Amino acid sequence: MATRTTPNPLLLVLSGPSGVGKDLLLTRLREAGRPYHFTVTATTRPRRSGEHDGVDYHFVSAQEFESMIANEELLEWANVFGNYYGVPKSQVMDAMARGKDVILKIDIQGAETVRSLAPDALFIFLAPPSDAELERRLRGRNTESDEALTTRIEQARDELQEAEKFDYTVVHHTDATDEAALEIEDIIRVERHRDPPRRVVL
Repeated sequence: MATRTTPNPLLLVLSGPSGVGKDLLLTRLREAGRPYHFTVTATTRPRRSGEHDGVDYHFVSAQEFESMIANEELLEWANVFGNYYGVPKSQVMDAMARGKDVILKIDIQGAETVRSLAPDALFIFLAPPSDAELERRLRGRNTESDEALTTRIEQARDELQEAEKFDYTVVHHTDATDEAALEIEDIIRVERHRDPPRRVVL
């Protein structure tokens, strides 16, 4: 497939609470061979079963991550539940310099940071169909202690209130990832014809 480039590439920020299915949605877009650059977040959290370094995340030590902070190599970063997460700046800038649309998957806190740096980016909030469904998904992961899970559920509910700050909201229904991916692609098509176009400067 030929790589599509544009003189005004989009920086798309995809965000939402934990458990809403951001990783699954991006996997579906990758599998479809869409011509976007998908950033890979660096993190210090342990690798989960089925995850691959350099694909799902760049898994690094706390020391390595703190070195990246000190050298200003990150577009944004945050400490979430005791683990660092951050997006290497070079990934975004290099892809956009080549004229490629960039999809940036980050948490709510990170989205706020990017909004301050690049207010003309495209912000999409991925939402669950209901609070109850979000809690069911979080509990079903079985990756945390009861105490940590309770904290994450409470934070996820708070983060749902941030949707109004985003340009678009896409609801990710269970077993409807394809539909959510198509909705995001429809949004991208609309935004490519925006007049005046979004001009992201980092």
